[in-house]
Amino acid sequence: MKCLHHILVLGLLLAVMVKCGDSPGSSARTGTPSQSGTAALEALEEIDSLMWKQPDSALTVMLKFAASPEADSLDDFEEHYCQMLISELLYKNDYEQSNREELLNAVDYFDSIVAADGYKTDSRRDDAPRASAKNVQNTAFLDARAHYINGVGFYERGDVVNACAEYLKTLEVMEANFEEKELVGHKARFMAYTYNRLGDLFEELLLAESAISCYKQALFFCRRETTSKYGIPVLLYRLGIQYDIIGQKDSAAFFYDEALAYMPDFNNLHYRDLMANKALFDYYNSNYNSDSIINGLKQLVALSIDEGEKTTRSLTLGNLLFEEKQYDSSRVYLETVFEQKEDITSKIIAAQNLCNIYQMEGDSIKAQKYASFLVGLTMSEMVKKKDVSKIIEMFKSYLTNKQEKSAEIERQKAVKKNTNTIIPIATMIAFAIFCILILRSKKLLKKQQEEADKVIGEAEQEHEKELRLWQAEADNTLEETKKKYEEELETERNAYQKEREKLQLSLQLSKRNMDTLQEELGRKRTDAEGHYEAFLREPVCVKIIDAVRDLQITTRKPYTSYCVNFDDETLAQFGLVVSAYYGEVKPALLCLYPSIAQEDLLLCYLYLLGMENKQIAVVRQREYSTVRKQAGELKRRLGIDESVRDYVLNVAGVKEFVEK
Repeated sequence: MKCLHHILVLGLLLAVMVKCGDSPGSSARTGTPSQSGTAALEALEEIDSLMWKQPDSALTVMLKFAASPEADSLDDFEEHYCQMLISELLYKNDYEQSNREELLNAVDYFDSIVAADGYKTDSRRDDAPRASAKNVQNTAFLDARAHYINGVGFYERGDVVNACAEYLKTLEVMEANFEEKELVGHKARFMAYTYNRLGDLFEELLLAESAISCYKQALFFCRRETTSKYGIPVLLYRLGIQYDIIGQKDSAAFFYDEALAYMPDFNNLHYRDLMANKALFDYYNSNYNSDSIINGLKQLVALSIDEGEKTTRSLTLGNLLFEEKQYDSSRVYLETVFEQKEDITSKIIAAQNLCNIYQMEGDSIKAQKYASFLVGLTMSEMVKKKDVSKIIEMFKSYLTNKQEKSAEIERQKAVKKNTNTIIPIATMIAFAIFCILILRSKKLLKKQQEEADKVIGEAEQEHEKELRLWQAEADNTLEETKKKYEEELETERNAYQKEREKLQLSLQLSKRNMDTLQEELGRKRTDAEGHYEAFLREPVCVKIIDAVRDLQITTRKPYTSYCVNFDDETLAQFGLVVSAYYGEVKPALLCLYPSIAQEDLLLCYLYLLGMENKQIAVVRQREYSTVRKQAGELKRRLGIDESVRDYVLNVAGVKEFVEK
């Protein structure tokens, strides 16, 4: 097993060290495939497809791929895709997640693509027709898978809060990018996995109702696309356990019976788990003979295939014997559990009953042993309760958001449905009213016309009289208004002229100030450039620059092939020169990263000479990959978006001189 593990680690290291290109504008970020990455992408997609069926075979193929020529042509998209597949394969083959940092980078990368402007819900850009070559595996699906496997990594490290957050983020990504009818095939199986992991987490934290909610969702998707031949019966009996915990006995009995009906065979661990839980349920909730139940549990202990299963069965049997007051027999089983079982919950249950048994027997020494163990768990249980509180809030928030989105969708559907129903009805009613009005209007039209003619004649006479009076008044008013308007216009013209003269004067003053500022800026720029040139002429700077100036440095050539080596005194002198010329650099770095190491400061100082990572690798006698990794880690600790080199040059104000 160790040999196999070393082979795995070697293969994964090869995959991690694949060179994916240093150009800042990677084609994968725009959805455009690189020409050299086609074969590599196809190979990764084949591994992905195989993983859903045979994860062990997929791992073997991945190890071969990591050592193949195709692995040398990975671009950003393919490298992050590869790292995500590695994490999934490690998990599915029961290995520890060893590429943790690379997986976190993949999570951020896929998040950035899914959130980018211009992407549809299927992750293809409207203006990028060639994006489909990179989109064989849907980017949103990849993003959800990256969050899921990141949650697995947190859980393996005991961080249940962040694990829960990543599982919920997985569901949010899937629900935001896919309609329910689209969740079929691998996507349906993936949803079942995610809800099942959440259910297990809630079950572990004794949150039965939340576990029931997740297990039911997992069962829904498992019925759509089964995860394994035992997937459905296992979910059914876990639902039975949770309903049993919250006291809904009828529901618990129903799901236990359903699980038994769906069990494909009876010679497996899941069947024995089911029968053990059902035996306990029957003991507490039915008139079954206790001796027959105990004998059945003893048979399950005898059928155990390994020590782990045997101790689990022993815990169940020991607790039942304790309830039956068969303390001697109970003690034998429970002590085995306490000594051999690593699961803390099982040890707590065993310790509680053992403490009670020895107290009843008057053996205070052994009773104190188990009591001390239980007391020692108090602090960890307090921490666990804090985690439970955080997880409950996260799950409530997720359910609330999901309900609000569902309600909005249903509201829109209802509005559309009502609109489609009401408009035809309203049209028919309006048409009917129109027809009735036409029929009635024909009968009244003649009479109304006669009355109208009479009224119009009288109105015309009255109107002509009023028109003559109005015309006379209008002529008088118009003359007065015209005179007043001309006076106001003259006043506004004078005011405008004065304001225009003030603006011209202000503009002249602003132009003179601008010319003065430009002259001052030019002088300061000349001083800064001269200051930088003086820095470069310092003997120690000239010594370092000349050492690598004419070297043909490549990233693959070992640093030992370049005869360059500087002692600590030279590098210390160089640091003093940097502090003298650009003393603002070190405080700026310390502000972001107070515990920055001297090695990291020296790396930043060498950037001030305009050096690249490969030149610094020769000066410091380090491998290029080491320097690049050091720069990447420093960027992360500083929390900056730009590269460390650009940040240092900008702080010193010399970037334009270096690039020139």
